[in-house]
Amino acid sequence: MFQFNFVILNRDPKLVRKIGAATALEVRASGISYVFAPTIAVPSYLDSLLFDLIDISELYLPENSQKGVPFVAGGKNVAACAKHYVGDGGTNKGINENNTIVDFDELLSIHMPPYYHAIIRGVSTIMVSYSSWNGEKMHANRFLITNFLKNKLRFRAFVISDWEGIDMITSPPHSNYSYSIMASITAGIDMTEFINGLTHHVQTNNIPMSRIDDAVRRILRVKFTMGLFENPYPDLSLVDHLGSQEHRELAREAVRKSLVLLKNGKVNEGPVLPLPKKTESILVAGSHAHNLGYQCGGWTVTWQGISGNDNITGTTIFEAIEATVDPSTNIVFSENPDASFPEQNNFSFAIVVVGEPPYAETFGDNLNLTLPEPGLDLIRNVCATVKCVMIMISGRPLVVEPVIDKIDAFVAAWLPGSEGRGVADVLFGDYGFTGKLPRTWFKSVEQLPMNFGDAHYDPLFPLGFGISTSPVNA
Repeated sequence: MFQFNFVILNRDPKLVRKIGAATALEVRASGISYVFAPTIAVPSYLDSLLFDLIDISELYLPENSQKGVPFVAGGKNVAACAKHYVGDGGTNKGINENNTIVDFDELLSIHMPPYYHAIIRGVSTIMVSYSSWNGEKMHANRFLITNFLKNKLRFRAFVISDWEGIDMITSPPHSNYSYSIMASITAGIDMTEFINGLTHHVQTNNIPMSRIDDAVRRILRVKFTMGLFENPYPDLSLVDHLGSQEHRELAREAVRKSLVLLKNGKVNEGPVLPLPKKTESILVAGSHAHNLGYQCGGWTVTWQGISGNDNITGTTIFEAIEATVDPSTNIVFSENPDASFPEQNNFSFAIVVVGEPPYAETFGDNLNLTLPEPGLDLIRNVCATVKCVMIMISGRPLVVEPVIDKIDAFVAAWLPGSEGRGVADVLFGDYGFTGKLPRTWFKSVEQLPMNFGDAHYDPLFPLGFGISTSPVNA
């Protein structure tokens, strides 16, 4: 129903836990009892405040009274899946499914800690990563899955493969699928999708029956603790929680607290934000100003996300602005106005909402990290003639240095999801800006990798930066 920027909200663990509980409740209400979440990868290619603030797994996984026992997912809870084991946040150049090149000590100190805590809190399952560790595919890594995760850390629940992760063990994929099955099951993966190939390996003694017994025991342990045998069907009494107003208000709060104000006024000029609700006219422009699909990003309705407002219930940023300002204020929406449009219409100010189109996984890999056109041209056209606020919708920092001097205010809104009113709440001063950058905002990709504390550290905005404002309409 909604999305939020987790790395911003980790400064408010209580809010994150509320969001997790609401999400779990809606999942249960839809008849699903198991989710492939949370992702607890540590993004080490770009610096992050995650470990400086709070352990990732604590945010999603309530601590079980019985240490190490899979968390009971009955009633209003769901079975969790910590992923992707392990090191997927540290791949070479940050590329999806790539190789994480670190020694074992660095793997333990940077990438493994969230899994320690997830296991202590009784996480029900762990998903293996597509990525490799020093050239060895994680789906075939017996040392890390069986020797370390199961034996050393005493993980008692089951390990699941990622989608077609076993196919990727050999190169090209599927070139020796029979070997891949044997390698993955021998490595310690307990649940995946095949039957004939595995049966053959058991019958020919390539895979011992004891390995099958271990996997079945782990899977049944989770199913029993979830109560699936006693209560296998959806609980119809939960259906009213789907898209409830209470949950939408929670999502709206998350949007407000995740916004990061990076610029507020030009040199020798006063602050621009918060904006007045009552003024003569406002121009709202940009590809992301009136598009719920773009606000939500990938993994929304479809794998790669969608464009448009037809299949998502929510409020766009443009609609939120309309609902927030004084009725006497004239609001004009133009997705891509030319250079003469603002000047001819004499707007009081403009709100330009630009960003990335939705993406997921490898489709989001981008070695340039530039703002897609016509974003930069739109900013130049509009901001040359009218005071303007740029709002960026994206899942990561993008290159904005070429236009940063042209805009009057800059807000990183990340992926606000369905609740665009959370943006308007802060933009017009009902609430103040409080968010801080969870990672360095670079000037150009040539600077990367760049982490806080590096000798060559010269960011556009440093790690932890964010301008705070006070509410004016409280």
